[in-house]
Amino acid sequence: MFIGFDYGTANCSVAVMEQGQPRMLALEGESSFIPSTLCAPTREAVSEYLYRHMGVQPGDELGEQVLRRAIAFNREEDIIVEKGDLLFGQAALDLYLDDPEEVYYVKSPKSFLGANGLRDVQIRFFEDLVCAMMSNIKHKAEAQLDKAIISTMIGRPVNFQGTGGERANQQAESILCQAAKRAGFQHIEFQFEPVAAGLEYESTLTEDKTVLVVDIGGGTTDCSMIQMGPSWVGKTDRTESLLAHTGLRVGGNDLDIYLAFRQIMPQLGLGTKTQKGIDMPIGQFWNPIAINNVVAQTDFYGSSNLAVLKQLQRDAAEPEKLKHLLRVYQETLGYQLVRKAEECKIALSDAQTHRLALSQLSDLLEVEVSQEQLAQAIEAPRVHISQLVTDAIAQSGIKPDVVYMTGGTARSPILRACIEQQLPSTPVVSGSYFGSVTAGLARWAQQTFD
Repeated sequence: MFIGFDYGTANCSVAVMEQGQPRMLALEGESSFIPSTLCAPTREAVSEYLYRHMGVQPGDELGEQVLRRAIAFNREEDIIVEKGDLLFGQAALDLYLDDPEEVYYVKSPKSFLGANGLRDVQIRFFEDLVCAMMSNIKHKAEAQLDKAIISTMIGRPVNFQGTGGERANQQAESILCQAAKRAGFQHIEFQFEPVAAGLEYESTLTEDKTVLVVDIGGGTTDCSMIQMGPSWVGKTDRTESLLAHTGLRVGGNDLDIYLAFRQIMPQLGLGTKTQKGIDMPIGQFWNPIAINNVVAQTDFYGSSNLAVLKQLQRDAAEPEKLKHLLRVYQETLGYQLVRKAEECKIALSDAQTHRLALSQLSDLLEVEVSQEQLAQAIEAPRVHISQLVTDAIAQSGIKPDVVYMTGGTARSPILRACIEQQLPSTPVVSGSYFGSVTAGLARWAQQTFD
């Protein structure tokens, strides 16, 4: 049995082929999508849980070392890792929101897989994280199908998040591959996410077209210029149809982070001064909300930063605002602030303004955000996305007949308007914002494994 597996930055989903059509499987209640989140009693509990309760062995000697250290840490802290302690999806988020100080919470681990400077033990831990999530999804899928799933076509961005170029891509793909093997998949292949999305769109075409697929996900944006249509359907070798690929580590998470930075962090002291008239250091306001940056998160939440933040509050001309920043540190609230920004972004898709309540910090703290302020806040990532479109057209040497937008963040009216302005004479269409990659991966899986 095979599946198409979209291990996404924001959500995960899988699909099978039935009677020539992809069918998405339910992963959380009746939903086909499960948020890419995980929650455990401690960081170390992840590796121990994977071994004790999911029956997954370490992949190598270094993995065994990570497991031994995890078990020793939990034992020293009198933490007994019991069945049900590792939560995924909405259940993980709910537990974190209920008590952020007492749990280990991860959102979008895919964002970290291509990070520079990861030590081997860190890579093995990320492998454990991904493996736990994949094992959970594989188990749910097999329970519905009542069949063992041994083959999977996994989607990947053109470029993973990270500044290491192709080395970062190889590192990230290796982590995904090893995690999938340990989760029980015997045959594993990868396909670019925009190519997979394009294949699903191709099934609707009645004539050949040159299509620019713009896939704006949670962590990355990818563009692929593809020749597609009836004459290409069913071909296993599509090399000649793939004219250009561009990709960058910018996506929905970045829009949320930039919005939080511009509209929320000023309430915590961004843009204020010390009593001596010196600007507050920007890094202390960027790092807590840079949830897709391992280094930034480590710098902000490191034990040595507590003294720095307390000194900033003492020196501040507006210490009441810095008190909120200190609370973010003490209660690990960075994820919650970015989530508030995400809710605001979604609300502004249909409303001119949105009142953003920061009740985690104070019942009286509110910010009213307009569509114009949202557009200003996300200008930097918008420009990057626009450049990817320009680069894909330049790389292919031709203009597309149609632009196909997909990915959850492609729903943004601001980004769609940007593409329409960039290519005014080209139709811009969209299908399933969330399901097209998964469906396309299932189609590729059928061509590959059948």
